[in-house]
Amino acid sequence: MKFTRREILTAFLGLPFALSACRSKSENTEVAGEIVGANVNVGHILREMRNVEVPPNNWENVKVAIIGGGAAGLAAAYKLNKENFGDFVLLELENKIGGTAQSGESNVVPYPWGAHYLPVPFQENTELIALLDEMNLTEGRDVKGELVVKEQFLCREPEERVFYKGRWYEGLYLHVGENEEEKRQFAEFQKQVDFWVNWRDATGRRAFVLPVANCSRDAEVLALDKISFGDWLRQKGFTSERLFWYCDYATRDDYGLKLDQTSAWAGLFYFCSRVRKSGEESQPFITFPEGNGRFVNFLHSKIKDKTRMKTVALEIIPTEKGVDVIYLNTETNEIRGLHCEKTIFAAPIFTAKYLIRDFKTNPPEFVKEFEHNAWFVANLFLKDRPKNRFPRDFPLAWDNVLYESPSLGYVNSTHQKGIDYGAAVFTYYYPMCAEENARAKLFALNHKELADIILTDLSRAHPTIRELTEKIDVMRWGHAMISPRTNFLWSTARDKAQKPFRNIHFAHSDLSGIALFEEAFYHGIRVANEILPG
Repeated sequence: MKFTRREILTAFLGLPFALSACRSKSENTEVAGEIVGANVNVGHILREMRNVEVPPNNWENVKVAIIGGGAAGLAAAYKLNKENFGDFVLLELENKIGGTAQSGESNVVPYPWGAHYLPVPFQENTELIALLDEMNLTEGRDVKGELVVKEQFLCREPEERVFYKGRWYEGLYLHVGENEEEKRQFAEFQKQVDFWVNWRDATGRRAFVLPVANCSRDAEVLALDKISFGDWLRQKGFTSERLFWYCDYATRDDYGLKLDQTSAWAGLFYFCSRVRKSGEESQPFITFPEGNGRFVNFLHSKIKDKTRMKTVALEIIPTEKGVDVIYLNTETNEIRGLHCEKTIFAAPIFTAKYLIRDFKTNPPEFVKEFEHNAWFVANLFLKDRPKNRFPRDFPLAWDNVLYESPSLGYVNSTHQKGIDYGAAVFTYYYPMCAEENARAKLFALNHKELADIILTDLSRAHPTIRELTEKIDVMRWGHAMISPRTNFLWSTARDKAQKPFRNIHFAHSDLSGIALFEEAFYHGIRVANEILPG
């Protein structure tokens, strides 16, 4: 069924704005670019659960096979290699490494295709800090022992702005026009955040910290998972529309979920986990033009010779001696096999029921609990920056958010380079927020239709965006990130999924219920330590 432009814009941007856009003179013209990234047809091979035979000469022996070249798989490979354990291979379905942390290159700057920052970790996160030290991003520790990151790698000012009713304002919380009651409620919300930042259980554990494995399991904390973040706000007496928007933006940004879909535990985690103690600012962001692509590319550089790209695992078979992995080289169409002692499953958990032979016929109940949501990310290549309409508007920042849009706005990938004029790359993010049939809705659209949604949305703030945009590339993430919905995070599903199944060990940010680089890295290191000798 073919949809009209008005129907498409209504579905993605809302009816009032769609009607206004369709009445305006903005043309639905073709823009250069393409849909890039994940090969949907190759991915769907997993769902077909093919029974294939490996030619006898196509088997090889390897001690460890890693399935998946996202941040977790790369972290596991990096750790094995660092410990001088070299008998492993890493299989990656796509032709680019990094999963949702991957990046691209342009003649202006590199740019992200997903995650675009890493908060400076607390001193307790020693493995991650060791990586940052190795990457030469740090310059020692402060008097309290906290990590000091080199200034050029911290997010450059101005960091963020929000567009509201025709004007740009500093920050993400909209202070302009707020009344006394709204001010009171925002201050009270900050008190609630401070309470949980300072909270400790009987053993001294924080309620919220990275990685999630170090969070308290006290009943008072876990009870927050049983209600939505929206319900928690209402139970606390909050009614401020701008506070609800601010919290909803937070959950859409980190989780791809709306306020009332998100666990209250996850909502408070967003605000509390990166603050050392009340009264202090949240940890600063480490960022690069290519976002977290910098980290996955570094990890990959250490184990390139162990990596096999464009290889899709078809079946993982536990045996008496270890694990057999059957895979397809999608370039040569060749079926090959690995006889392994152990396998690290670093793909999204929901794919386990399509890959692991025992799970195909009798999938564990916990696998069903891991739900993912769809996103699309676009990189706009501009010949010049759009100018603010009013001289007193807050200037172009790193993160640029549209208050009245269902998108997350865009990151100015040129910002960190200090290039404040001329050509630029804007990275636009749109979470589908667990909508019904979201993946089908997203994948039904062609490049022209997706580009029109993006340009129409951004034209709220930038009327000249169409004439400035030379090209738009779009990446559709059908299963972008795990959904920390109510009653998932502290059910038993994550604990069960972290236990090895025979000689198959699991490593993915899914296992934290929070799709962050820190979590993927933690699970990769954890599993590597599990299987390293001695």
